[in-house]
Formats: sequence, structure tokens, C-alpha cells
Amino acid sequence: MTEVVDGECDARFEKVRELLEENIACGNEVGISLAVDLRGEPVLDLWGGHRDAARTVPWSRDTIVNVWSSTKMVTNLAALMLVDRGLLDVHAPVARYWPEFAAQGKDHIEVRHLMSHTSGLSGWGGPLVTEDLYDVPGATARLARQAPWWPPGTACGYHSNSQGHLVGELVRRVSGLSLTEFVRAEIAAPLGADFQIGVRPEDDARVAEIIPPPPYAFDFAAADPDDIMVKTFAHPLIDAATANTHAWRRAELGAVNGHGNARSLSRILSAVSAGGSVDGVRLLRPSTIDLIFEEQASGVDLVLGLPMRWGIGYALSEPQSLPYIADGRTCFWGGWGGSLTVMHADRGLTISYVMNQMSAGVIGSDRSAEYVTAIYQALG
Repeated sequence: MTEVVDGECDARFEKVRELLEENIACGNEVGISLAVDLRGEPVLDLWGGHRDAARTVPWSRDTIVNVWSSTKMVTNLAALMLVDRGLLDVHAPVARYWPEFAAQGKDHIEVRHLMSHTSGLSGWGGPLVTEDLYDVPGATARLARQAPWWPPGTACGYHSNSQGHLVGELVRRVSGLSLTEFVRAEIAAPLGADFQIGVRPEDDARVAEIIPPPPYAFDFAAADPDDIMVKTFAHPLIDAATANTHAWRRAELGAVNGHGNARSLSRILSAVSAGGSVDGVRLLRPSTIDLIFEEQASGVDLVLGLPMRWGIGYALSEPQSLPYIADGRTCFWGGWGGSLTVMHADRGLTISYVMNQMSAGVIGSDRSAEYVTAIYQALG
């Protein structure tokens, strides 16, 4: 095998390493990072390939990449930490913490509705371009003034870009820190995890280039502009290559512009699957983790068009849509192009995968399915 994958893993994961090497060699992957944590111990940490489309710069141990909606997992963790501290109540009205949010009859929307994609605010009404998202106060205030698109709590509709602004504003109102500051000071620094929302200028040189997926097969211009899916994804209709710009990297987009690698996501999110603590640093109590598994919605998602089950902050296993996600006390989410993190609390298992060459689709990919399946087979 000419392609080399670096890092370490237990002998039982040798076939997983071979799978990574094969996918890099055949061009399915350009650059990749894969990590597994089992009961608080890292048992696999592999990376390989290149961080640029031209395949001239090797993907190294400290390479980070935009992980798209995998960011939401850390954003929701920040909110759950505030719940754990008694500063935020998932069953309280959002307006208790953010009075302006009560406009347009939203006074009864609860915190859990924002965290489970059931609030009716899956996007912004009216024309919006990507650059408008960078104005976080302006874009957030616009959501506060907006009426929900369906009766809150009655259905799920993936809050693709809006969840970061909505949950991020709660974090800011309750903690006094911006979401970026909270993640840095309260999550990344205590855990020594190489993850940030946005990117500091000094880290630009180690960020992998995002390689966009195939063009959309769906013609948004010809679609019904009042369709919830269209309204959610079309305003703004994000070009994946935008993630390579400095403007994107400097923004605070709590739904879509977290930057890290599989090691950092696995370390952070192992707090969920390993009982709330990571190397003695407690982020959550078991009772707070239990909230994640309280089903908030089950059915065809109004935005994704797939059967989904949502807990508080994370998706729950749904065999019809993602059969490779194990049943039981398992929660997960991923990002556009294929990044994925699975937290299997029954086994104390966390699996995280990130990459720079994007696949088509919003939830997982054939590659993420391959890796998760191979890891479970290795564990028996």
C-alpha cells in the first residue's frame, strides 16, 4: 500500500486502518481524521492523506478542518453544560432568558424546542446571503422578530444554519460569554481539545482546504419558495467553497463553522458517552445526559425529508435513515459532506470522523457508514 496513514490504534483496528489507506489510495478520500474513545480512553487516532485539493500538503496530526454541522454537537453541549449548572432550563420559555424572542407569538417556545429542531425557526424568512450570517447580532435579532413556520413542538424541521445563532444567543445571555468564548474557555481549554468555532488567524496555516461536493441536483430557483425545505436551505444557499475564505473562518457560526479534527471531537463528546467526565474534568452529570435521550420528535423531518428522531441537542438512532447507527442509548450528528460523531452511552463509545473532500448529502456518507461499521465489527 503506497498511501500511509499515521497515528495509533489498537491491533483490533488494523482493518480500519487498511480501509482508510484504501480510500485515500483510490481517491475516495483526500484528507481524513478518525478517532475512537472507549470508556474515556483513546483507542484509535488516525489521520492521513492531504489537506489540499492538489495533494501537495500532507494532513498532519494538528491539521484542523471545517466540520460543518458537526459544530452543532459542541454548541448544544455548551447549552447542556449551562443546564447542568442550573442556569438554563430546557423546559423554560426561551423568552425567560431572551425577552425579545417572545415576538410573533413565540413566548411559549421552550429551550428544548431550539435544541431539538422543533421550534419552527429552521431558517430565515426573506432573501439572505451567506455574508448576512456573519453579522451575528443582526441575524439573531432577525430570528427573534420572525414568526415560526409551523406550530412549535408539533414536528421537527432541521435548523440547518439557524440553530447556531439561536442556541448561541442563549449561551451568551446566560453565561455572559459569546459562544466562541464559552467553547474556548469552558470546553476546549479544560480538555486540551483542539476545537474552535471559527478560526483564529494564527491557525489559518493548518486548516485543511474544503473540497466541495457535487453540485446540487435540486433546482432551488424552480422550487416552491414557500416550501419549508426550500426556505431553510435557499436563504442563504451556501457555496461550500466559502468555508475556505477568511470571512467565513472569522465568523461565529455555531451551526456550521466549527474547526477541529476527529481527536478533538471525540475527546469533547466522550463526555456524553462516558458518563459526563473526561480525564477528571466534569462537564455533565448523568441526569443531564439523560435529557439528551428524551425523545422530542419522531417522524419525517420537514427540512431533511427523512424519518428522524430528535432528543435534546442530538439525533437519536433511526434505522430507516441511518441503519449503521446502533440502537439503544446512542446519539449522534454530523456535517454536510460526511463528518460524523456517534456517542454510544451503553458502551461508553465515541466515534468521530472528519474529512476535507465532501460527499453529497447532509447526513453522513457512504464513507462514514463504512468506518462506523468497521469499528463496531472490530469491537465485536
